[in-house]
Amino acid sequence: MYVPGDRPERVTKALGSGADVVVIDLEDAVAPDRKEYARAATAERLADPQPVPVHVRVNALDGPWAALDLKTLATLTGLSALRLPKITSPAEIVEVAEATTTSVTGPVTDAVTGSMSGPVTGSLADSVSDSATGSMTTGSVPGSATPSPAAGSLSGSVTAAGSPGGHPAPLTPTAAAGSRTPPLYALLESALGIEHAYAIATAHPALRGISLGEADLRADLGVSDDRGLDWPRSRVVLAARAARLPPPPQSVHPDTRDLAGLAATCAHGRALGFLGRAALHPRQLPVIERAYLPTEEEIERARTVVDASGRTRGAQSLPDGTFVDEAVLRSARRTLSLADRG
Repeated sequence: MYVPGDRPERVTKALGSGADVVVIDLEDAVAPDRKEYARAATAERLADPQPVPVHVRVNALDGPWAALDLKTLATLTGLSALRLPKITSPAEIVEVAEATTTSVTGPVTDAVTGSMSGPVTGSLADSVSDSATGSMTTGSVPGSATPSPAAGSLSGSVTAAGSPGGHPAPLTPTAAAGSRTPPLYALLESALGIEHAYAIATAHPALRGISLGEADLRADLGVSDDRGLDWPRSRVVLAARAARLPPPPQSVHPDTRDLAGLAATCAHGRALGFLGRAALHPRQLPVIERAYLPTEEEIERARTVVDASGRTRGAQSLPDGTFVDEAVLRSARRTLSLADRG
């Protein structure tokens, strides 16, 4: 669930909302004159571990605030991942990964590595590596709520590490000795970003997921009918699968009171291959969860398929005439895995 970074009291509420992930937004939800306060409040919050994973959507990489966002937040204990808006090329992912990689002492438990691109160039990497100075207004940030993390919510950005059933988990190789890079998630919000979807998804091992920013994409494409976004949506689902990343979550439904519309668009997104959805308000969470968890009929059907496979090896037909092969079995197992979250 997204929450503005300059509203720490809303962050506290979001942490107890039942969302799988809370995304503190430093970008679109924060006015320019509140950027420094939002960054400082977020840094204070994330100095300690949080009850649920917390991602931070930093400001656009080509703007004046991103470098200090990254420098301030990348190594904080309570940060689970960085969300990078308006990504258009794999080079941007590599640049951020290199800029936020830090040296650590002792064993590295959750670092990422693999073949990395050549030396980083460009103003972002240079400015992050410099010593950034300047006063930041901290303000008073209320303490975090400490609810038990709710299992089963498929709302709010990425649902879980790895993905159930037929979708393999993202590759997480061992880190380069003595270094750590925070997990990164790319938001594709333009035609150019969509064109480079697979290249972005495979740009760096620290990249753990991709998704759409549909408001910006809609404006970039001049799309007035929601159906005009179906091709970019499918493109992102395919790119994520080809890159062995988890299925992407849907973009937010902007009308927080239109729960019927939310349910309908969730059903459409599920049919396209999305898993879970970003939310803007706690009232949206139960609707998203119901839409993405399998129905009783789907669960029973999946159990029938799995039970039949346990009795007979190879392809077979169910009593109703349905042909069952390995692909159908994988889908059934994925359904039962999702059902376990409920």
